[in-house]
Amino acid sequence: MKEDKHPIIDIASYTKHTELTKEDLSTKWERVVRRRQFLHALGVAGAVLPASTVFARTASNSSSRLTPGDAALLRFAAAAELIEADLWLQYNELGGVTGGNPGYIAALQNLDSDMPQYIADNTDDEISHAAFLNAYLISKGEAPADLDAFRNLASSKATGSDQTLGRLTNLQALNVDTSFWFRYRSTQNPDLGAKFPQLLKIKNQSAIPVSDSDTPPDTPQLVPPVSGATRNQLRMQSIANTAGFHFAYIEQGGSSLYPILALKATSLEVLRILLSIGGVEVDHFSLWHDKAGNAVNQPFAGVVDPVTKLAFPDFNNPTNQHNSQLSAADRAAGSELFQTNLILPEPCEFLTADLPRVSIIRPTLTANGGAVATIESFTADNLFLGQDQGFFTTVMELARAADAAKREGVD
Repeated sequence: MKEDKHPIIDIASYTKHTELTKEDLSTKWERVVRRRQFLHALGVAGAVLPASTVFARTASNSSSRLTPGDAALLRFAAAAELIEADLWLQYNELGGVTGGNPGYIAALQNLDSDMPQYIADNTDDEISHAAFLNAYLISKGEAPADLDAFRNLASSKATGSDQTLGRLTNLQALNVDTSFWFRYRSTQNPDLGAKFPQLLKIKNQSAIPVSDSDTPPDTPQLVPPVSGATRNQLRMQSIANTAGFHFAYIEQGGSSLYPILALKATSLEVLRILLSIGGVEVDHFSLWHDKAGNAVNQPFAGVVDPVTKLAFPDFNNPTNQHNSQLSAADRAAGSELFQTNLILPEPCEFLTADLPRVSIIRPTLTANGGAVATIESFTADNLFLGQDQGFFTTVMELARAADAAKREGVD
């Protein structure tokens, strides 16, 4: 069987270490997998299953079957990773190491000179997660996640984007939830009822170049002072800054999702998988949290998008710290809530307010960060803008099945 190739990743490198031999795995993939145009580029295979049977269990000689709950947990995780791989591939085409949009890359490098490598690595990680989870499900006689039928959204028309590919996700008009900024600096915990305002109101903002007429690929890198920037430099930098916040938003969601899924697992091996992948999502969030801070800090703070009027002020400047929506306890914390280099989780309440505060990932309750909450958050983000109802029905059914899973043998 011919192996699919991607500039970053070869899917075979993520399947050859499973318990199956290469020949056995190839046979299983031939039975239940087809490669479509997007997946050929991505390096991840989708199953030949209609949406109505996406949850069906396939025939297997495996001596160790998964419980229905464990299969649902892994299948949703695989679907989430397919979604993440789709959006990261778009970022990588334009801004990664092999990215084809010099102006976008230059703007991203104002957040960190290593941004192209970080984007390429994050893309690589998400592709590997999706490939592994689906291969593992198949090895256990379970149907893999299949979103292949919904790769219908249009690609960016900017230089660097592969316009022949259909996408699962939209990055051209995002509503980015930036409340994670305060949540991870606060002493309060969303699992105990805390609510947090937005650091920035990012609405209908593109996180990738949309067209060469809007953001020419030869746009020069913005060099301080910001006051001397051209229209094209400000537009490109605003798009790159939005991407920086969107990267962090996406990965903080995974940081919460995986421990929530893990708490429902019956099999110790499934628990091991979920915790092992989840740890990488936490690593991703810490990285991107730092880069988001560089968008609202000197010397590149002060950028205003000339199209949407989205502003990225210097939040280390007390005059920009509008904290009237914060709780009394958080207001007392003062400027630390805006400090741009404060990227590690600050101690907060956990389990009960009576216990000492502790540095943790939050939220970790299903209602706040589980599978359904994840899809609802992605939807509010406009990540699925343009998708048809069938897509929402499919991913929500996967999400509900994962949230309903329970660890068997435990009350």
